[in-house]
Amino acid sequence: MSSVPRISVVMPVYNAARYLRAAIQSVLDQTYRNFELVVVDDGSEDESPAMLNEFAAADPRIKIVSRPNTGIVGALNDGIAAASADLIARMDSDDLCEPERFEKQIAFLDANPDHVLVGSQVMMIDPEGASLCPKRDTEYSHEKIDAAHLAHRWPLVHPTIMMRKSALQAVGGYRRKYEWLEDLDLFLRLAEVGKIASVREQLLKYRVHPDSICHTREADQDKIRPLLYAEVYLRRGMTPPAQNWVSPSVANPRLVAQRDRNKTWGWWALRGGNVRTARKYAFRCVRNTPWASEAWRLMYCAIRGH
Repeated sequence: MSSVPRISVVMPVYNAARYLRAAIQSVLDQTYRNFELVVVDDGSEDESPAMLNEFAAADPRIKIVSRPNTGIVGALNDGIAAASADLIARMDSDDLCEPERFEKQIAFLDANPDHVLVGSQVMMIDPEGASLCPKRDTEYSHEKIDAAHLAHRWPLVHPTIMMRKSALQAVGGYRRKYEWLEDLDLFLRLAEVGKIASVREQLLKYRVHPDSICHTREADQDKIRPLLYAEVYLRRGMTPPAQNWVSPSVANPRLVAQRDRNKTWGWWALRGGNVRTARKYAFRCVRNTPWASEAWRLMYCAIRGH
């Protein structure tokens, strides 16, 4: 393996002990081995620092950056600044990489030098790691991904991406003024300097849970989104459409209301053919809302298996 890694994996961590061990192990288990894992401990107050030190002592590819809490944008930019490689792979502390993720994504970027970023399909999993369903609105080509971003859709999942560090630096990295939508802001700017795409293989398990940023920062995202889109259209010399940029309720799988979570995840699991998981959430629905006809409908379909 080269002394200079080909890939730097940047993982911000903040009080992530519940899922952290499995997330790191999924990175270390990659079939492609020439990488470093740059973990930014963003002022964690749980067992995360001890876990990180344990992993770093066992594997020299792990580099830990520890400092006081600054938020996700500061953590990401500090991780990128500490990265040695020409390719940056993003990873979150609650998700799981499939073993061939890096191998397949680096092959795509090597074969497509005009592309500056590549993502992948994901399998949505619940807090316990049970499979729900593949993500429904993933797009794969540059044109479709960029158009979906402008249409306020979610075609690209942040922790799936691998990108060229040179392009990331050319657009100025992540920007604090769009924190909580820092991924969308970055994707739109990268699409202006090169092509972005996703491979069709499912290379990440994306964990949905009520403590994720996407669930806890919805109101902050709604405040920022109109400003972000106004800047994008101005920068591109385009006339903005007459559109409401407020979050589109549970149609977006990141924004499941707590009262509907069991029902939504149950239907997702059934749609994905994960009948056992569907039955788990159907039972929870009936237990919590035994008067609701929708809960019993989910139970019937889950028991039937479709």
